[in-house]
Amino acid sequence: MTKTVPEKFSGFAADGPKTWNDTHLVHYEPKRLLPEDITIKIQACGVCGSDCHQIKGNWGPHPRNDLVVGHEIIGEVVEVGSAVTKHKLGDIVGVGAQSNSCGECARCKSNNEQYCPKNIFTYGGVDFKADNYVTQGGYASHIRLNSHFAASVPKNLDINAAAPLLCGGLTVYSPIVRNAGYDLSEKTIGIVGIGGLGAMAIQISKALGAKKIYAFSRSDSKKADALALGADELIATKDQPTWYQDHFDEFDFILNCANSGKGANLDPYLMVLKLTGIFVNVSAPPVDEKLEFNAFPMILNGGTVRSSAIGSMKEADELLKLYADNGLSPWIEKIPISAKGVNEVLTRIDKSDVRYRFVLTDFEKAFN
Repeated sequence: MTKTVPEKFSGFAADGPKTWNDTHLVHYEPKRLLPEDITIKIQACGVCGSDCHQIKGNWGPHPRNDLVVGHEIIGEVVEVGSAVTKHKLGDIVGVGAQSNSCGECARCKSNNEQYCPKNIFTYGGVDFKADNYVTQGGYASHIRLNSHFAASVPKNLDINAAAPLLCGGLTVYSPIVRNAGYDLSEKTIGIVGIGGLGAMAIQISKALGAKKIYAFSRSDSKKADALALGADELIATKDQPTWYQDHFDEFDFILNCANSGKGANLDPYLMVLKLTGIFVNVSAPPVDEKLEFNAFPMILNGGTVRSSAIGSMKEADELLKLYADNGLSPWIEKIPISAKGVNEVLTRIDKSDVRYRFVLTDFEKAFN
């Protein structure tokens, strides 16, 4: 079943890392439609820091010379494969950083498909199920992918607000519920880095009823924002040199959302964990930056250091419902999609000049 689907999709692409913020309109062949696939006409796409890292070559070379990034996608289902049962024509769905997996391994069968060793990323991934097609992302007119990896967007959730939840929101939601739980009423939570990820992590912790939420930042310049997002207190680590002594044995869970590893000293965060407390890292800086910590702060309080990658589709559905049920929205700035608009958001996100997520809009005008 299908509505109108063009033979070629259109998107704003970068030729390579040297021209990372000088994108231009390209037209490209989509991957072939498999029985489990759907095609989505895109209506909005959030801009993730991952897009900037990938397009600048921070995580490795470009996988194709017309790379279209974007993996916080909202749109309408306009084509369904013969085996699709999850979605129908006209549904509004959301797509995050994953477009397929093997579907057969123990991880895929236990709602851990994001950890599948054959994970296929939404853009820049090699789709071994479709002739090794190198996937293209959401700064585009359409996208085609396995229907399992599209979440249903609640009708009472604005599509622009929903977009950042599909990657940024899911990236922090998954480690929060897996390590701290769905009921945080007895938990003290710490969120390191008040940016695109940290802002939503505060909102999510608040919606899950956290007893107390601390935001960590180098200075107090974001204090007003952190409190407005739902934090109870902001700790300015550079301005409060004894903060880790003042907050000893206080935190059940700390989530590191900082976008850089340069000069980061994780030891103080491990020192303030409660006995058997958990520190989880979702920061993914350039590959030449390292996160370092000393063994003794962890040993002396029996703490645990973990990491987390995006989230499962089950968790994506939970997160969209959480925001819809609580009338929440990420803090977003909307920019109409065009070569100029894409170049602006990439340049600004590289400078951390955003409060706190960009969403590209007006796709109908750009790809009419």
